[in-house]
Amino acid sequence: MSTITWTENEAFCTARWHSENASAAPAHLVVADDRITANAAHRLARSGTGLLWRGDFHNGRQLLRAMARRMRPSAGERAAGTERPGRGARAELLGKLVVLLEPDHALHLRRAPDVRAACDHAYGPATGPTVVSLPELLGVLGAYQWHLTGIEIPALHARIHPDYGVFAPTRGDYVDLVARAPLPAGAALAFDLGTGTGVLAAVLARQGVRVVATDVNPRAVRCALANLTRLGLADRVRTVETGRWPDGRADLVVCNPPWLPGRPASAVELGVYDAGSGMLHQFLDGLAEHLTPGGEGWLVLSDLAERRGLRTRGELLARIGAAGLRVAGRDDLEPRPGRGADQVTSLWRLCR
Repeated sequence: MSTITWTENEAFCTARWHSENASAAPAHLVVADDRITANAAHRLARSGTGLLWRGDFHNGRQLLRAMARRMRPSAGERAAGTERPGRGARAELLGKLVVLLEPDHALHLRRAPDVRAACDHAYGPATGPTVVSLPELLGVLGAYQWHLTGIEIPALHARIHPDYGVFAPTRGDYVDLVARAPLPAGAALAFDLGTGTGVLAAVLARQGVRVVATDVNPRAVRCALANLTRLGLADRVRTVETGRWPDGRADLVVCNPPWLPGRPASAVELGVYDAGSGMLHQFLDGLAEHLTPGGEGWLVLSDLAERRGLRTRGELLARIGAAGLRVAGRDDLEPRPGRGADQVTSLWRLCR
């Protein structure tokens, strides 16, 4: 566990460094408050210097926004094609603005909310003073609100409560697609790969299918089990922490991989970006040998990657064919005004 040090009020201070995206602790840390300008903060961050925020909490959030604006390309840079930092570099730079959590996870800044419960939920019990980036802390607070409130899932007539670092089903498109799709004839067992909150496993279990729900993220496995228990479905679903296929074959295999190829820059992006399309390829390449005769694989995917030029429809179809699969059908959910208006979400029914 790495530590981070700084000098404050002529005293030498040290604390544990924590980063959900495994960013290294800043090599050098200076104390900053409301007097610092966005230009100065941006310049220090670009040099690799961390800024320990001691000013007003809301002013710190404003400073983050101002620093982010300084990373946008100007009209001249856009015209010249000059590159600016990508998502990862942008997250690393903004992550140089950090805050100190006390041994009980308290945040002692003016106008700061009580973050202790949210940090306990995300990080577990406090073990001492901890330094985290302000963007990460804001993500922890937002995720905790979703966890407390829950997300209404019409297909379940119930709420799903996501945990920090687990993809939240705030858009119900893919859940609706799975809920309305007819099950393969005689389907008794389903695999739900990358179960996340367990929402799709719950939908299938409600239809009388036994489910093996897997996820490589231990937080997701705990979250799914908690949701399934809350819904009274834990006896029909077995949750497994693994990045591998379950043993045996299933009548139905469901996979809703992250929709965009790319490397996640933080824990909260794990459900959005699929590095090298690894999860998508693992599903397609292993599906044929894990289906029972007459079984189906349901791939839930939007065309957002295609619209952004990150993958073509031809590449997807070629990968399906190379895996010894054929497309038995596709159910599309057209864009909804105001939400996902730039993409079509589809359920691809795949067979051997």
